[in-house]
Amino acid sequence: MKIEERAEKAVELKHNRHNCCQAVCVACADLVQVSAEDLYRMASGFASGMGCMEATCGALVGAGMIAGLLRNGQRVSPVARNILQDFQQKCGATICKDLKGRDTGKVLCECDDCVRNGILALGKACPEIK
Repeated sequence: MKIEERAEKAVELKHNRHNCCQAVCVACADLVQVSAEDLYRMASGFASGMGCMEATCGALVGAGMIAGLLRNGQRVSPVARNILQDFQQKCGATICKDLKGRDTGKVLCECDDCVRNGILALGKACPEIK
C-alpha cells in the first residue's frame, strides 16, 4: 500500500469511530507486530489532544508510537523529531487546541488533515514503509 493510500485509510478510520491517534495506529497495523485491536485499545486515551485536554495532537502521538514499533524502540527519538517537525510544517502547530483554533478562532488544520499529515510525516521519516 502506498503511503498516500494509507493516509486516506486513516482518514476513513477517523470517520468510523476512531480518534486521531487510533486512526493513525490502526492504519499501520499491517506494518507492525501488534494487532489492529490492540493498537485501537492502546491509542484510546489520546483523543482530543491526549486525554481530551487539547494537548499534543493524537495523530502526531500515533505516528510516534508506530515509529517506535517499526524501529523496535531503537533510535526512535530522531525519527520522532523528524515526524514532529514535518507535521508542524504541514499543519502549523502540534497542539490540538492550536490546530483547532480554540483560542484564536482560526483553524490551522482540521482533524482529517492532521491524521493524513501524521501518516505522511511517518512515511517521510520511515521510508521503509513506502
